[in-house]
Amino acid sequence: MKEFVIALVGQPNVGKSMLINAIADARLKVGNFSGVTVEKAEVSFVAHGYSIKIVDLPGTYSLNDYTQDERVSKEFLENEHYDVIINVVDATNLERNLFLTTQLLELDKKMIVALNMMDEAQKEGMCIDHEQLSAILGVPCVKVSALSKQGIGKLLNRAIDVFNFPHEKSKLIYSDAVEEELEHIVSFLEQKHYKSVLPYRDVALKLLEQEPKIYQQLRDAPVWVELSPLVKEAWEHLYLHHESTDVSDIFAQERAAFAKGAVLETLTCKRCLKASATEKIDALLIHKIFGIPIFIGLMWGLFQLTFELGSVPMAWIDTFFVALGAYVKTIFGEGTLGSLLADGALSGVGAVVMFLPNIVILFLGIALLETTGYMARVAFLLDGFFHRFGLHGKSFIPLVTGFGCSVPAYMSARTLKNDKDRLITLFIIGFMSCGAKLPVYVLFVGAFFPKEQAGNVLFLIYIAGALIGLIAAKFLKRFVFKGADEPFVMEMPKYRLPSLKLIWHTVAIKAILYLKKAGTFILAASMLIWFASNYPKYPEIEASYAQKIELAQGSDETQRLENEKAQVLLEKSYLALIGKSTDWLFEPIGFDWRMTVALESGLAAKEVVVSTLGVLYALGSDVDEGNEGLLEVIQREIPFASAVSFILFVMFYLPCLAASIVFAKESGSYKYLGYLFVFTTLVAWIVSFIGYRIALYM
Repeated sequence: MKEFVIALVGQPNVGKSMLINAIADARLKVGNFSGVTVEKAEVSFVAHGYSIKIVDLPGTYSLNDYTQDERVSKEFLENEHYDVIINVVDATNLERNLFLTTQLLELDKKMIVALNMMDEAQKEGMCIDHEQLSAILGVPCVKVSALSKQGIGKLLNRAIDVFNFPHEKSKLIYSDAVEEELEHIVSFLEQKHYKSVLPYRDVALKLLEQEPKIYQQLRDAPVWVELSPLVKEAWEHLYLHHESTDVSDIFAQERAAFAKGAVLETLTCKRCLKASATEKIDALLIHKIFGIPIFIGLMWGLFQLTFELGSVPMAWIDTFFVALGAYVKTIFGEGTLGSLLADGALSGVGAVVMFLPNIVILFLGIALLETTGYMARVAFLLDGFFHRFGLHGKSFIPLVTGFGCSVPAYMSARTLKNDKDRLITLFIIGFMSCGAKLPVYVLFVGAFFPKEQAGNVLFLIYIAGALIGLIAAKFLKRFVFKGADEPFVMEMPKYRLPSLKLIWHTVAIKAILYLKKAGTFILAASMLIWFASNYPKYPEIEASYAQKIELAQGSDETQRLENEKAQVLLEKSYLALIGKSTDWLFEPIGFDWRMTVALESGLAAKEVVVSTLGVLYALGSDVDEGNEGLLEVIQREIPFASAVSFILFVMFYLPCLAASIVFAKESGSYKYLGYLFVFTTLVAWIVSFIGYRIALYM
């Protein structure tokens, strides 16, 4: 006959003793735990061919060392032998009871949550989605009533099942700040191949919680010398985020946030008690009707602020880099080296730095919303809507960020802990039109639509991109990243005033990451495009045009010949050869080789598309979306249907090289970058083909 031991754990007055009597239908054997006066209650019985022993641990609000009851329970759970934990929870006080549940989940033991007093909860109008709660916690949750013996048989059967089945880790997650530091420490331990009985995540967690035993073990290990500064830096980060230097207080906040989030996602109440201040604010901000309009209004305001305030320093930075490029050419000349540094390197760096003000303002606004606790509530608000498309509520943060720039959007997808949710979100971020695509839209909309309609068309472009992105997410969920939704709790922190120090820390770190990751890739890509568009050299063509320019009369004639020379040389460059070799792919959607080359140059940076079109149509590279000459040429040379097709392709094809490399890093493998290229190209081609055919009949 198999034997197993159940540890019965719960807060005071949750009905543990009554539950034991209901399970075993026997009186308890009462004694004391060894060395202390704390009462020890246990019962043994036989059921379904198993010899079962239940140890009723003292009622405790948490697993700390403050009281003797807490110390006894903690000591037993950490050092004594048992096979399964049954955590008894008062269903009428779910949020308070789940605080202890989070600590029990950290023990990484086989466990069941018994939702006791369900009869009372139902009388109070409470309805608990126990299956959803099971999915969030990662352990079975069973509704029971010790008083009426409702669900007792099911609880016992689940305990036997859990005993027999292999152990699965719980799904307890913490805030982004804690998860980020856990990831850093785990990554370090993996690199050092540190030998540990405990999983690396458990070691990292105990280090952050400042547990003495783990420090005693690690201090004797050679790895401690390098690990110690990493842990110290992690603490400083957590102190800043939680505005506290008390580690126990920090993790108490974390567990309370997790418990609150779990309750919000699983508990509905027909008759509510008097609401607290936080609940009153939540009643408005996450209201089913008013919540989303409030959020849209806030985000609209943030984007208006981003582009209005950001446009001023953007113009300054652009002017600075243009002047710097001209100065470099006066030093190194107009030859190969001068062109490489000015038109290649500095042009690429300028393209990144120019958008830094927008990125900083956008991050500042998002950081303000996050630190007040509002963003977590919006994620909860949108969770139901996003789940219809195979996304998680937290997906909205990277998707919204994607309207500014894909690079920080890909990085912010780290908030999604589930791999499938994160990958689906990463795959559709590019469908949210980033700021770099705006010049292309402005150019083509201005050329083909009346001024009074241009704003509406631009708005439709952005909305259409988002809608196609959601449809694409549904497709990926259905056919690629299959499987049932795997919900996890969204932490619900309390509302608090934003910390200027924390906001500065968040914005500065993300801005540095943006410059570090984006700047290097854009620099390399710009120099690559420069090389492909300037080589091979044709001295005879350059000499011929040099003679014509020398004989030219007037600056206008000289400029026309310079532009014509640039056009002829570009048509014979490696870039044009690539464009013409792939022209057959784009012919069915109405593109000529010039449009193809412009798109392919946009793989480096979408800002390059407009300047490439300027060169290809012999207007020079110093044109922008407002250039009247370029608008006239676009209207004359490109049919309306081809223009529609071009806009649609730009909306959906692969993001710039910087964003693509960051995507590969965030997705965890460069193979996903290959999949992204195929996926986005197919979507872009199909949508462009449909748009082209419809426009032909308009």
